[in-house]
Amino acid sequence: MAQTTMIFRLELDHKKVSFGDVAAAISKAGGDVTSIDVIRPGHDTSTRDVTVDLLDKNEASVTDALRSLDGIKVINVSDRTFLVHLGGKITIQPTLPIKNRDDLSKVYTPGVAKVCRAIADDVNKAYSLTIKRNTVAVVTDGTAVLGLGDIGPHAAAPVMEGKAMLFKQLAGVDAFPICLDTKDTDEIVRTIKAISPIFGGINLEDIGSPRCFEIENRLAAELDIPIFHDDQHGTAVVTIAGLINALKVVGKRMENIRVVVNGIGAAGVSICKMLLGAGVKRLVPIDRDGAIVRGETYDYPMWQWLADQPQVEANRGTLKELIAGADVFIGVSRARVLNEEDVKQMAPGSIVFAMANPEPEISPEEALPHVAVFATGRSDYPNQINNVLVFPGIFRGALDCRARHINEPMKLAAARAIASVVTSDELHEHYIIPSIFNDKVVSLVRKAVIEAAILTNTARRTPPDFR
Repeated sequence: MAQTTMIFRLELDHKKVSFGDVAAAISKAGGDVTSIDVIRPGHDTSTRDVTVDLLDKNEASVTDALRSLDGIKVINVSDRTFLVHLGGKITIQPTLPIKNRDDLSKVYTPGVAKVCRAIADDVNKAYSLTIKRNTVAVVTDGTAVLGLGDIGPHAAAPVMEGKAMLFKQLAGVDAFPICLDTKDTDEIVRTIKAISPIFGGINLEDIGSPRCFEIENRLAAELDIPIFHDDQHGTAVVTIAGLINALKVVGKRMENIRVVVNGIGAAGVSICKMLLGAGVKRLVPIDRDGAIVRGETYDYPMWQWLADQPQVEANRGTLKELIAGADVFIGVSRARVLNEEDVKQMAPGSIVFAMANPEPEISPEEALPHVAVFATGRSDYPNQINNVLVFPGIFRGALDCRARHINEPMKLAAARAIASVVTSDELHEHYIIPSIFNDKVVSLVRKAVIEAAILTNTARRTPPDFR
């Protein structure tokens, strides 16, 4: 359950109630007073802002408890998370001031005409003469937002704005949220292609499966700028990064492990692809109806691709049957699909990445006594597998070398770069993945991505610091 912070503006009648009564009522309703600000002091009455930490589920209880107190008037209730979002979280700022007519004539008409003609003569000059070289579109249709599902493009906007903030703060990339009011695959592809001239890359976000696969594949084939569906590939890259280090902790090698992946949607398919690319030779993909089996026929194209891979096991069965003897479990599925008895069946030195949000496939309390390394997608436990470690650096590198695509070697290079941030002295079972605020992450991922892009001939330029 998510925690939030509320600010209650209260008018107290001191003849009827003390602040001790207020604090006791808040505590009983499930809140924790963290600060008190006196807005208007007084002998008989006073007005105070009371800041309270509480679980989302307790918001109404705390408010009702305060309103029920004799001598208390609840003037206003503010959620600090909502306050952060008032008016939106991003703005556009010019790179230079316009102070006089001369400035105006250079940045706009008539001076801008010569720049437009230069780009018309050589479209590649858009990279040096416009924002294209440093701008990414964060595009969604609002159909698969975080753990909220299909909430639509308007409600998806705060997430896309947050993504744009992270791009800018962590990697200096100017990202802009594009929320499309359509679920039609053809229309989404057509729209993104139509707006692409001003962008150096496209970050697809929170688009439902299986449409996300077709949208990404078609755009990658039809555009010559990087297309990256973060829910798929960002999750896969950071998962592989964590696994690289987890295997060091338990003393196992990628080519010798048996891996069970539960939840073969957008993220699960990409994780499976990267596992195979990283050298895994025994893979068990499992979805709601059981294992995807080598040699079987499936209607879903990505499942068929998996069934055609020689590294995928041919054993039928359910998750609870096939987890026995596994070295690694990776979950991108739903809460509580595993229990203590299930993980006890895994091989010695087992690794469990339970990444369902907000509740993992198995709780840490159940799993930790029986597994060597445990990770989740949550920030309140160690080893958070968070794709914020991925997309800023990947796009920084792709933009700087003007990559045509983001390919599998670039993604694998990014995973290894993220893993390398955790030094051998720091590495242990509760620290296999760096913090998103570690300033080495973006620079190392950028460098690795550029090197891989150059080696695979997808880079159109070599940045000055690589010459």
